Parts: sequence; C-alpha cells; structure tokens
Amino acid sequence: MASMLHNFVDVDQSKAADHHDEGTRALTEPAKVLSRTYPGAPESIELPRIPSHHVEPPGPANPRRETDLEMSRPSTPVDITAETVPSVWDPYMNRFRLLVVCAFSLGNGMVDSAAGALIPYMEKYYDIEYGVVSLIFVGQSLGFILSAVLLETSRAKLGRAKTIALGQALMILGYIPLICNAPWVVNVLSFILIGYGLAVNVAMGNIFCGGLQNSTFHLGLLHGSYGIGGTTGPLIATAMMTIAQTIWSRFYLIPLGFAVFTLGGSLWSFWNFEKEQSPAARAAESPAVTESVILGMARALKTRIVLLGALFIFAYQGAEVSISGWVISFLINARGGDPSTVGYVSSGFWAGITLGRFLLSGPAKRIGEKRFVYFSTIMALLFQALVWAVPNVVTNAVAVSIVGLMLGPIYPCCAAVFMRKLARSERLSGMATISAFGSLGGAMAPFVTGLLAQAVGTFVLHPIVIFLFLVMLLCWWAIPAEVKRDE
Repeated sequence: MASMLHNFVDVDQSKAADHHDEGTRALTEPAKVLSRTYPGAPESIELPRIPSHHVEPPGPANPRRETDLEMSRPSTPVDITAETVPSVWDPYMNRFRLLVVCAFSLGNGMVDSAAGALIPYMEKYYDIEYGVVSLIFVGQSLGFILSAVLLETSRAKLGRAKTIALGQALMILGYIPLICNAPWVVNVLSFILIGYGLAVNVAMGNIFCGGLQNSTFHLGLLHGSYGIGGTTGPLIATAMMTIAQTIWSRFYLIPLGFAVFTLGGSLWSFWNFEKEQSPAARAAESPAVTESVILGMARALKTRIVLLGALFIFAYQGAEVSISGWVISFLINARGGDPSTVGYVSSGFWAGITLGRFLLSGPAKRIGEKRFVYFSTIMALLFQALVWAVPNVVTNAVAVSIVGLMLGPIYPCCAAVFMRKLARSERLSGMATISAFGSLGGAMAPFVTGLLAQAVGTFVLHPIVIFLFLVMLLCWWAIPAEVKRDE
C-alpha cells in the first residue's frame, strides 16, 4: 500500500513539472491528432461566445466584424416612417380633385376635336384657305410653349389651386373673341390663351393622377374623359352647323361653360393641397436651386427619358391632331363625302380613343406598358394605311375609328412610364416639357399638313401620319425597359 502511494505521488509531481515547463516555453501549434477524412473540413471550430448583459460599443478595442449579427443592419440610422402614397380616397378631397381634373380634361377634348369639324365652316366664313386656317394650331402651340416656360414658377409662387384657376381664366378670355366672331388675326391670338390653359390642364392633371395609387388606371380615367369630350365635340359642332343652322362660333359657348365650372372647382378642391402633402413630398417638389425656367427646361431635356418622351409625344399628338383636324377635309375632297355626314367621322375617331383609354388601359398595365404600346402603334399604322389605300367612305370611317381605338391607351401608358422614371423633383418640369413638345407636334404636324394639302391635296395626311407613327416606334424602342425587383 505504501509503495502504491509513493508511485502516485511521483506521477503527480512529474505532471506538475511538465505543466510548469509548458507555461515557460514558447507556444507552438498542437499536434493534430485527428486526420481529415472529408474534403473542405474546417481547420478549427470555435463556438460563439455568449454575450454578457453589458455590450461594449464598437471601437478600436472592439471592432465590428463581418460576422457580427449587427452587420445585417445598416450602420446609419434609418427613418422607419415610410411615406404613404396618396389614393383617390385619402386625403378626402382627392375624390373631388379627380372629378375636377377629369372635367377640364373633358373640356380640353371638346376644344381639340371640334376644330376638325369646324374648319370647313371657318374657311367659308372668313374666305381663307387651308394654310391660313392652320394658324389656329400654331397659336395653340405657342400657348403650350408659354405654359411650359411659366408653369413651374407659377406653381411655386401661387400653388396648384391658383395655377389651375389662372389657366381656366385665360381660357375664358380666349373663348370670348371666338364667340364674338372677332377678326381672324384676333382669333389666332385667342388660341394662344386657350393653348396656355389646355397645357396647364394637361400637366397638372397628369401630375396629380400619376402621383396616386394605381396611377395607370387613374391616368386612363383622365385621358378617357378627354376622349369623351373628343367624341362629343364634333357631334355637337356638326349638329349645330347642319341641324340648328347656327354660326360656327356659337359652339365655343359650351367649352366656355366648362371653363367657368372648373375655375371654381379647382379653387375649392385644390386650395389646401400643399397642406395635405407630406413634408417629404413638399421638399421633393421644391426646386433645389434657383434658375431660369428656360434653363430648367434645357436641363430637363438633358435627361434621357424627358428627351425621348418629348419626341414621342410630339409625334403622337402630331398624328392625333392631324387625323382629327384633316380627315373630314380628306373625305370631302378626296372621297367626295357629304359635309353633313362625314363630319361625324371625327366623332368616331374620338369614340375609339375614348373606348381605348377606358377599356384597354387596365389590360395594358397587366400586359406591360412597354409591350402594349408597340402593339397599339403598329396596329394604328396598319389601319391608317388602309384608310389611304381603300377609296370607300364607309370603310375609311370604320378604319379611322379603329385607329382611334389603338391610339387611345397610348398616352396614359406613356405618362405612367414617364412618371415612374422621373424623380419627384423632376416631374413637374419634365412633364411640362413633354406636354409642351406634344402641343408643338399637335401644331406643327397639322400646320404642315394644311400647307401641303393646299399645294398638292389632302391625301398628304396619310404619309405624314404614318411617318409620325414610325417616329413613335423608334423613340419607344430607345426608352429603356423597366427592371422589376423581386423584393
């Protein structure tokens, strides 16, 4: 027994000596006693340390590592309050604002579409030719350009309510000389005021509807209202000329009434618009720097989407207004149509636009605006070629209506795409610039059509419109496709 205890003490002392020697010699890598039996095995396994209740802040002594849990969060504070996109029901007044913008869009459509039905009567009353009567499109275009120059300044200083109301007031002043049968030069100048008001309506309506939830649908309502006005305008104008036997200028009493209504409605519904906006929305719409409006438009055109959008809408409205303005003259002179009946063909064209905007804007969003605009433009081009090729009034009338159906959803689809691609601070100047170019196209194309029609014949309408459709396709191809995120 004594010998066993002696041996145990000797072994324990030897282990203590070995432990003492390990503490004094340099540390070396321990021998690997386990062989790796599978590829990619880790060199060592370290269990995570359980943190104590006191967490040291990161710093030089405690650096933040890639594997730390907190690295999954942003290193900078994040504002967790997300901005809510307004809907047509919230704020409460938005439902009335939508009604007002649709009402003045309807009036816009009546004014734009009725010109085609009234042009033959204007020519007869003033004893003027195609080239001279086309000056009304030039005057309206100048008003659009003037609006593009002044709109952002007006909105910043007056607010939306007074800006829209100012546009309606100028339209009222423009209608008065037309109703009073003023000299032709005065009428052309009156269309400058009318064009200014139309441009304000288009820009402010697009921005308001484009900023709502489900913007493509509400833009479809806005431009569908324009189509309703476009459909009823030629119907009323032709009926007043042929059935009631009134003078052409009395038609403008109707859009005058719409302008008076929307003047009061815009002041009432948009009066507190800025107060109801979120601080982020107000800050984003405020210009960051003070610059001239001309420089602002030039800066907007440097943005690719604004430049391509301006060229696209230039061609679109040029084709739309050229068809609306000159198809009746073409049917009378080239197809031998009766003015009392072919005057309704323009209504068929605008009825097609209306149905297209109300019925096809929703499917266009589901299919994809990019793809749908390609389809609509190509179909419009084919049916326009049919109008040119087939010498039959009935066939031409049906084909023109289908052209309108295909053109209808294009504008709301494009406006939705442009609004999504523009930053909030760029939307007002960008959409105003695009609208101004659209009006310029809506003036230059029918003006050139009128000059050429006077020289060689009204058939020039078709090659001009087909060329504009090709320009639309080229511009739309150059606009980059939207990348959908899977977040």
